[in-house]
Amino acid sequence: MNTLFSKSLLTGAIALALGSQTAFAQENTNNKPSKDNTEVIVVSGTPGGAGIRKIDASFAVTNIDAGDIEKLAPKSTADLFKAIPGVWVESSGGESGANVFVRGFPGGGDAPFLTISLEGSPIYPASTLSFLENSQMFRIDETIETVEALRGGPNPVVSNGQPGLTTNFRLKRGGENTEAVAKYTTSDYGLNRVDLVLSGALADDLYYMVGGYIKSSPGIRDAGFNSEEGNQFTINITKEFKNGELNLYTRQTDDHGAWYLPTPLNVDGIDAEYTQIGPLNRQATITYGPNDTTESFDFGDGRGWDGSVSGGSLKLDLGGGWQLVDRFNLTKGKANTLGFVPEGSATTVGAVADNGTTATGAVTNAVYDADTDIQQIGRWVVLKDVEAFTNDIAVSRQFDNFDASVGVYTATTKAEDWWSINNQAYYVLAPGGEMLAGIACNTAPEGCGGNYDIDSVGDASTTAFYATTSWYATDDLTVDLGLRRENHEVNYSVDEGLDGTIDKAVSDDMDKTSWTAGVNYALNDFSGVFARVNRGYKMPYFDDFRDNWDAFNAGTELIKEVTQGELGYKYMNDSIQFFATAFANEVKGDTFVRRPGEPAEILTNEAYGIELDGHYSHDSGFSVNLNGTIQETEITASATNEGNEAQRQPGWQVRVTPSYSFDVNGMYATVYGTVSAVDDRWGNNENTVVLEGYEKIDLGVTLEPTESIKLQLSVDNLTDELGITEGDPRNPESPNGRYIMPRSIKFSVAYMLF
Repeated sequence: MNTLFSKSLLTGAIALALGSQTAFAQENTNNKPSKDNTEVIVVSGTPGGAGIRKIDASFAVTNIDAGDIEKLAPKSTADLFKAIPGVWVESSGGESGANVFVRGFPGGGDAPFLTISLEGSPIYPASTLSFLENSQMFRIDETIETVEALRGGPNPVVSNGQPGLTTNFRLKRGGENTEAVAKYTTSDYGLNRVDLVLSGALADDLYYMVGGYIKSSPGIRDAGFNSEEGNQFTINITKEFKNGELNLYTRQTDDHGAWYLPTPLNVDGIDAEYTQIGPLNRQATITYGPNDTTESFDFGDGRGWDGSVSGGSLKLDLGGGWQLVDRFNLTKGKANTLGFVPEGSATTVGAVADNGTTATGAVTNAVYDADTDIQQIGRWVVLKDVEAFTNDIAVSRQFDNFDASVGVYTATTKAEDWWSINNQAYYVLAPGGEMLAGIACNTAPEGCGGNYDIDSVGDASTTAFYATTSWYATDDLTVDLGLRRENHEVNYSVDEGLDGTIDKAVSDDMDKTSWTAGVNYALNDFSGVFARVNRGYKMPYFDDFRDNWDAFNAGTELIKEVTQGELGYKYMNDSIQFFATAFANEVKGDTFVRRPGEPAEILTNEAYGIELDGHYSHDSGFSVNLNGTIQETEITASATNEGNEAQRQPGWQVRVTPSYSFDVNGMYATVYGTVSAVDDRWGNNENTVVLEGYEKIDLGVTLEPTESIKLQLSVDNLTDELGITEGDPRNPESPNGRYIMPRSIKFSVAYMLF
């Protein structure tokens, strides 16, 4: 493979990305084996999302197309990320509020090293705020064409400089032909969902795609009412020019679902079907502030997103080898959280009742005897308004044996919070169990423990200049370098106690330089090896200052420094895609706060391991996907936990998804399944609580009676495995835990209208 041929391939790849990102994905929509593996284009990790052939990339990126998403049948956005090697996902909290860990990076919850992008733009630059991680603001539906997942690699230099995982979702686009699909989905837990997608041409070189869904259900864990309700509408418009394209999109979402919390693991009748919320308790009154203000909330609203994600991109071939890509995005809305949070271990009525023997239901007036199982439940209210605008513009130039790009990334990030959390009272331990009368603290203004109430406002601005270059040293060897200089400013103030007094105020300005260096060596047209080192930073946002106030005022820099190394092998031909990537990393300056208001643990974490990412397809109709991770973690600096392993991350995990497609009586059918297994994990940094590993089996079948109709039946957690994703993050020694979702069955009918 000579240099000229390599350059023409790269030029063609960029032209393909500039002209029509859907070419590959459209060939895969019927789930039949693809023969274009070597021409897969990825845009993640490239300046402005310009695009490169996956086989030529010097970093590890996973592609999941619409057909893969259909087979995986994720219950939430975060649930889909289980298909990405190196990523551990706890998605048992419902459609929102997942915990996502990357390559052994430290964390205590949420998703501190995850960025979700839409069409190459981050939907919210802060990957995690308290009670908000990126997946809460994003819903998967039939409008998604594909998603790319980039771990490490050039991430610290481009876009928002995420050193961990960036997942980039790409929308379906219209073409010359009008196409429309309607899909109805139901389930054994009462789901009713309708999806619609319509696409086509509005005029010459002007294309559209519109689509969305509406849904309602009591939830996989039945709340006794429609605890999961939502709708979404997306418009995607593309105008092609002679020398490029303009793309504009908007995505309007109003979707919420019950927030599933850890439950007692040692109480009979409390299992994976149990949820605290129900008709007897969903409406509850809390008391907050210095004047003991009372207010009623509907805790059935759970956790969700009511807002919009809008943006677009302009891609131009300026001539003479010059190209310009500008991507922009505006996200704005409400990301509220209301839920029943357990506090400590379960107990009985007799242990806490005023009369020592009985208590009375606050709603039903039923008398509960001394042996009745009860637990303190916190009625947590978090109201959060967020807004962010990002713009990423890059100009690139191709020369004889190297390419160069320079870019500017800017972002403004805002959040306004109102919290009243704790508000604890004793409730009956039964699905939707009611609050009790006859227990003194249940009616006290402060409840059964002190509240933590805040009213805060914060805004941050980021400006980063970056430059990248790729040097084609020989016919087969490519060297790439990247440099980023970022300025990050944060202004934040918080009233703790809701008494009208500002208790903490911050105005901070910081600068950091990130870098990356990689090499890619083509062994032949179908395989290669790559190596990379990088250093990046996770800049602090609002909660970082509030939770680490004493450390910050003592001079501790709240910036997390991440250094990574990767060594990989890749092979791609007509039937095989295989990546094996060894990684090692160090994260300095991480902070862990067990609960808001408590002191932070400041630590350094190291991890190393190997990721396997493979797909094999055969002309017979058989195919199989494999992803697996083996890793070791160690806390190398901590006041109390040095030498321990990082909490809540397995030493190994593996997922195998075989599939077989065949014709039966003139109909096209596919049978598939997923077998996943995960190792034991520690539930805390102290390494005193073990979360046992588990295995899980999913099955599914699709049938196409005609070219216009597709039927799908999917079974999640076939054996009803009682796996635990996490213990009690606030009280690790308490026997509480969050189960994976119980067995559920979905059935859908899709009809192609045009």
